[in-house]
Amino acid sequence: MGEDTDTRKINHSFLRDHSYVTEADIISTVEFNHTGELLATGDKGGRVVIFQREPESKNAPHSQGEYDVYSTFQSHEPEFDYLKSLEIEEKINKIKWLPQQNAAHSLLSTNDKTIKLWKITERDKRPEGYNLKDEEGKLKDLSTVTSLQVPVLKPMDLMVEVSPRRIFANGHTYHINSISVNSDCETYMSADDLRINLWHLAVTDRSFNIVDIKPANMEDLTEVITASEFHPHHCNLFVYSSSKGSLRLCDMRAAALCDKHSKLFEEPEDPSSRSFFSEIISSVSDVKFSHSGRYMLTRDYLTVKVWDLNMEARPIETYQVHDYLRSKLCSLYENDCIFDKFECAWNGSDSVIMTGAYNNFFRMFDRNSKRDVTLEASRESSKPRAVLKPRRVCIGGKRRRDDISVDSLDFAKKILHTAWHPAENIIAIAATNNLYIFQDKVNSDMH
Repeated sequence: MGEDTDTRKINHSFLRDHSYVTEADIISTVEFNHTGELLATGDKGGRVVIFQREPESKNAPHSQGEYDVYSTFQSHEPEFDYLKSLEIEEKINKIKWLPQQNAAHSLLSTNDKTIKLWKITERDKRPEGYNLKDEEGKLKDLSTVTSLQVPVLKPMDLMVEVSPRRIFANGHTYHINSISVNSDCETYMSADDLRINLWHLAVTDRSFNIVDIKPANMEDLTEVITASEFHPHHCNLFVYSSSKGSLRLCDMRAAALCDKHSKLFEEPEDPSSRSFFSEIISSVSDVKFSHSGRYMLTRDYLTVKVWDLNMEARPIETYQVHDYLRSKLCSLYENDCIFDKFECAWNGSDSVIMTGAYNNFFRMFDRNSKRDVTLEASRESSKPRAVLKPRRVCIGGKRRRDDISVDSLDFAKKILHTAWHPAENIIAIAATNNLYIFQDKVNSDMH
């Protein structure tokens, strides 16, 4: 009897807890397409959800910017590698849109091992009036067909069809962390912890290994590849980042295997600030070329840095994301948060950069004015049409009214994945299982 009462109590509290999140619903990647009209998210359950921007209506001229669900499909299923006795998660690690060539849209999605190419098409007409088939699609008795009629296309409710076009499997021994489509629109690369492969979009059974940092003896392993990306304009250039905080720019014209980099971007370490955590917090979790192709943006645990492709010695700009956590590294190491991989994003004109933080905070840095702002993505502060209020984290001493103490930050609420519309001030923020889309006010500044 006592056990039943406890169960009822647990069930009651479970039903009341609206913040309960299933693991499968946690968003693991966010990506706008090249026009910004479509936005795709992938989650830990292997699903891809595509949102489409609503066209501006005459009745409500300011309604453009609303994104509605366009299509949802299961991209990956959980698998089991019997040779290695390993479970392969269905979690979507990355989504990349291909430049649109015709009326259909295409995207690549990947889990730890398998990359898939999907085609998204629309159908709003259906053929009617077949000679040999009835309305339900069943074959007619040929003796009843006495006249010939021409089938016609009749309007129907819009249907969005998603079909797998290619499956690129067996290319990686280790977990895939990034994919990047080349500017030649024919090839793409995929990177895991130790290797980067180059694929042709039309060839699924063959890829070329262009980077291999695996040592002959795995005991000699000192670093892993954390992210990689093609240059937006030069199809021969790509960059990859490492867990040691370095960036290597490679030129595929120089050699088939790009183990010897063209440029090494690395900031010299300050010996006075060295600690047990130095190498962990210097690991680069994301690298993004600017739209112009002149700069690279990197994110490590505490900072975002802007690098000039013409200057390897040090970054030209460094922004502190949450420097107040420097004194908390020990507890962040114990709860594994120190290994969180935050992404970063450029705005369309490369003048503002954005990255996530804890407590559902995200940070923006204006490169021209050097101003920065902390904003929060939460249901309480994000009512439709509401203006986001800047937030401030205080370390100690006097607190202002809306300040939040560094000790009361919720490290379970983290914004790892963000995306910026390619042309407009519209951002997409993934906060656990919620997707927030914020739009800048007309003629307003960055916050």
